[in-house]
Amino acid sequence: MRGSVFRLYKARQARNSQIVLIDETRVGPSGTRSFAVGLEPLSPTKRRSTPSGTTTLTTRNEPRLIAETGLDARIAALVEPVIEDLGFRLVRVKTSGRNGFTVQIMAERPDGTIGVVDCEEISRNVAPVLDAEDPVDRAYHLEVSSPGIDRPLVRRSDFDRAAGHVAKIELSEGHDGRRRFRGILVGVTDETFGLRLEDVPADTPDTVWLPFALLAEARLIMTDDLIAASFKAAKKALAEDPAEVEEDETDARSVH
Repeated sequence: MRGSVFRLYKARQARNSQIVLIDETRVGPSGTRSFAVGLEPLSPTKRRSTPSGTTTLTTRNEPRLIAETGLDARIAALVEPVIEDLGFRLVRVKTSGRNGFTVQIMAERPDGTIGVVDCEEISRNVAPVLDAEDPVDRAYHLEVSSPGIDRPLVRRSDFDRAAGHVAKIELSEGHDGRRRFRGILVGVTDETFGLRLEDVPADTPDTVWLPFALLAEARLIMTDDLIAASFKAAKKALAEDPAEVEEDETDARSVH
């Protein structure tokens, strides 16, 4: 595991402070296991079945505004209860053809932070569930990561916390004749969020209020102000919990 922590430590330096934990072992129908752990079973979050047969999670966290579809949704339904029982919350599940096939699980604490040890804990606990349920029909890499600085915005609180920063928005259908927007987030209401647009003609209202119900994708755009704010928040978090940084650095030094 120390090799994974070392790669994680290096990734934080090179990938815009996004924490990434990659399990090197390929898992899937072949029957191999990504981790050999002896854990007490976690109590599952209550679920209810809809008439269509799909599964809806009764989440103890603030619900996400953007949900996965297809295979990503099946994986999310399996791992979200486990992540919540550990005290974290799911941000996104995304599968891709990277490195053969990769299952990326993006998670965070309720306050929006996450650390190295947290990613390890999530990985150790979700891997046996995925091995048992076997939702992927091929070998794959399991990746647990933080949302990163230019993070997806998936909950109302994400939009509130990101006020003042630039975001790129895509809607599921047109709003006043357009689906894609870019601008500075200015606040939220119960049903909408405000965006001060960058591309409006002079003498034209520059702020729109877009409905959360139409949200298809949203993420922050990397800017100097966002980087500065992120590092300020990280510095504050480290001051409150320096133990995690010390453990990261010890693990990294142990590989040399």
